Amino acid sequence: MTKPLVLMDHDGGVDDFLSTALLLTMDHVQTLGIVVTPADCYIQPAVSATRKLLDLMGVSGVPVAESTVRGLNPFPRLFRRDTFTVDFLPILNQHDTPSAPLALEPGQAFMARVLREASEPVTILCTGPLSTIAAALDLDPAIEPKIKEILWMGGALNVPGNVDMVTEGGQDGSAEWNVYWDPPAAHRLWQTAIPITLCPLDITNNVPVTAQFVRAIARNRRHPLSDFAGQCYAMVTHSNYFFWDVLTTAYLGRPELFTTREVETVLIATGPSAGRTLPQAGGKRVRALATVDTEAFYAYLLEAWAR
Repeated sequence: MTKPLVLMDHDGGVDDFLSTALLLTMDHVQTLGIVVTPADCYIQPAVSATRKLLDLMGVSGVPVAESTVRGLNPFPRLFRRDTFTVDFLPILNQHDTPSAPLALEPGQAFMARVLREASEPVTILCTGPLSTIAAALDLDPAIEPKIKEILWMGGALNVPGNVDMVTEGGQDGSAEWNVYWDPPAAHRLWQTAIPITLCPLDITNNVPVTAQFVRAIARNRRHPLSDFAGQCYAMVTHSNYFFWDVLTTAYLGRPELFTTREVETVLIATGPSAGRTLPQAGGKRVRALATVDTEAFYAYLLEAWAR
């Protein structure tokens, strides 16, 4: 029996790297590649850190590709500069240059080719904006049936968004950042028949990165992945940080920890609500992660990264 095929698309935030570290511990799936979208990051250190992380994990056959898409609403520089810190973490810099393969083509072309050549439909794990997926579909619309599902950290259904209404000049506070970076791209995906499983703020708001968890993972620092995760979380515990992308990724590894619900939604692309994922009868039906066994989730991470 063949393993399910997964293609990852992340955007270089701290939790994106930790999601990568979690995905690559999953022996029951086959990861075809990792695309880095230039959203919550500076792209060069984000690609570099991704390749170094693959080296740390001894993963030699998973290529990394750099997307060249651009969003309408840049992430704040304060968020993006963490990418430089991760790229310089000592545990990722024990060798002169990364050896993990770097794709020569842009990430959107790489994604289209991987999907086109895949032996069966592929699950896309997306922990950033949907822009690269939309661009790949624009390059080759025939790949749509090759996407089995998009598992996406994005949206806010029945809770406020996390985009600041003041600094973003007129946004009404309903959008989540991964949607707001490029609302038209998300709207483009909402017009397709591709199944989408959403990990919205509604559930991630309930799973904070706690000091207790960070101390627990520090006690496992003899394991390289736990040491890496501990260093990453030490960078962000001073802020209001949650397991956004990691929770999304965990659904691939331990779906039994979650409950889900079906929601009909529309994606608002323009105006003060641009980037809002609005529950609305007659809209695109998506599956939303609804609840998670929090303690079992924390225990899963500690176990998965104890290597």
